[in-house]
Amino acid sequence: MQVLKNRLKELRARDGVNQTEMAKLADVSRQTISLIERNEYTPSVVIAMKIAQVFKEPVENVFSLVEED
Repeated sequence: MQVLKNRLKELRARDGVNQTEMAKLADVSRQTISLIERNEYTPSVVIAMKIAQVFKEPVENVFSLVEED
């Protein structure tokens, strides 16, 4: 089964951005950022693209599909 993984927490740390700041920049709630980071919520394409734009990264550098048993 494929699951969507992300580098959100890693990229936030790199850029020195906390969850609250990230939420404001991506126009979502802090809870949404937290859920995405814990892989408990799959973001819409629009949200994924907004997050990638905040980091100035292609969306595939932030989110990726990986095989999991």
